[in-house]
Amino acid sequence: MNLFQSIILGIVQGFTEFLPISSTAHLRIVPALFHWKDPGTAFSAVLQLGTMFSVIIYFWKDLIKIYGAFINDLLTNKKLTSYDSKLGFWIILGTIPICIFGFLFKEPIEAGLARSLNTVSFYLIFFGLLLYISEIFSKETRTIGNINPLDVLLIGIAQSFALIPGVSRSGVTIFAGLLLGFKRSHAAKFSFLLSVPAILASGVLELSTLISVLNTGASEIIWQELVIGVIFACLSGFMAIDFLLKYLQSHKTHIFVIYRVILGILVLYLNFRGLIH
Repeated sequence: MNLFQSIILGIVQGFTEFLPISSTAHLRIVPALFHWKDPGTAFSAVLQLGTMFSVIIYFWKDLIKIYGAFINDLLTNKKLTSYDSKLGFWIILGTIPICIFGFLFKEPIEAGLARSLNTVSFYLIFFGLLLYISEIFSKETRTIGNINPLDVLLIGIAQSFALIPGVSRSGVTIFAGLLLGFKRSHAAKFSFLLSVPAILASGVLELSTLISVLNTGASEIIWQELVIGVIFACLSGFMAIDFLLKYLQSHKTHIFVIYRVILGILVLYLNFRGLIH
């Protein structure tokens, strides 16, 4: 992998992590289109640290308020009385399902079948259609202000499916939020807040794996390329968050559904013809 490829993959990661179109799918498809080597799940997970930083930068006031209240209540032995402290606890609660799912199914997900272009294309199309269905049945009457533990648990379970390439973390959590009756922009905001602990855990875990590989010289990835990729993922991720939150205030997710279906069909066709690998 060279510096140019790291920059491109960083930009791709940043934009597609928060738009409901699956970053893992694009990090699999883009190298295949240009006949680059698959960067692998470890590199993809470490790139997500860049997008985690973009969430922290964009929502820093919210995060300080939420976790400040949560930590304060813990230290003073309060029973999470404020809304912010409860939200901090609920975000942690919502992260538990993806941690369990990742622990149990990490190896199968990283195997060749889960990352095959046909499998990725199928999930792009299938979960795109589910997102469309959620738009049809969503009442859009609720806000983050009246979220409850059951909502958080269900959205957290939905987030677990994002480990599968082609699903999309933001897509599947927005899907769950819409089905639970939340407004689109509020479903998206909670999706971003919920992503921080999960991305941090995954990124740190895979970073330790990647460090071992880099130190042995068994990888073509070097530190400079990895850092540059993370930086570009952070910058593009920040822009993607800002765009999506504003877009969803007055638009449905149909454009992303159409994109997912078209991309999935196109990749299936190109793979069938042997034009990508």
